[in-house]
Amino acid sequence: MVQVITPELRRWLQEQATAGYSRQSVLDALLKAGWQPVLAASALESEWDATQRQPSGLVDAASPMPSQRLPDLDLSLSPRQIDAGDRWVDVIATLANPRVVVLGQLLSGEECDALVAAARPRMARSLTVQTQTGGEELNPDRTSQGMFFRRGETELIARIEARIARLVNWPVDHGEGMQVLHYGTGAQYKPHYDYFDPAQPGTASILRRGGQRVATLVMYLSEPARGGGTTFPDAGLEVAPVRGNAVFFSYDRPHPATGTLHGGAPVVEGEKWVATKWLRESVFE
Repeated sequence: MVQVITPELRRWLQEQATAGYSRQSVLDALLKAGWQPVLAASALESEWDATQRQPSGLVDAASPMPSQRLPDLDLSLSPRQIDAGDRWVDVIATLANPRVVVLGQLLSGEECDALVAAARPRMARSLTVQTQTGGEELNPDRTSQGMFFRRGETELIARIEARIARLVNWPVDHGEGMQVLHYGTGAQYKPHYDYFDPAQPGTASILRRGGQRVATLVMYLSEPARGGGTTFPDAGLEVAPVRGNAVFFSYDRPHPATGTLHGGAPVVEGEKWVATKWLRESVFE
């Protein structure tokens, strides 16, 4: 495989230099991720010293992204419901920091059942993004089964994606394909962040497909008898998994300062099905 010094790699190197990482630690990370030693050294040589001469704060993951624009719902008049085009969606609760909105009846019961039925034959052990390399990996913190629909794969998927786009004021093509997950009794997803860690060498390749993730929408397709809530430990919040409801949250920077640490609490009794939609900065290809 031919390796080249891309703009994304240059940006990642700038971020590491600005964050105060040592040259050797960054070189080690590049080599561990599979970069050829000569190319890794050349990339460092061309970027490191120049970045170190820049004023501090050139690239800072703790600062909001330059555009400042994020997916969001129009809650300026404190509405009880929002018109999502083909359906009115209830606003159940909101949180300003982190930005969290709990929504009621985003999906109909029939739509929930149809998503589960379409996903069930394609389920496999869930993977997570491997930011060391840009690939995927099994993660012991995530004990669910999952699958991805392609964006617009079916009429049902396209209809729900259009509804989400109108609801959060974000283009359909700025979204990843919808993921459906199944959690049996005892299954969980330990607290984590959905953005891609800028400190990891594989992040540059991930960002080529649409930039950073900037928001997440989790839709509940079933209701376990006990457990299975979506938790936000930093905010002291837990959202109950109610069929047809959803929780939306956004993050304006790839940094814990967003307060968007979240997880799927263990299912104590029954099973939980959810559909997740991740939104990106730009067109996701």
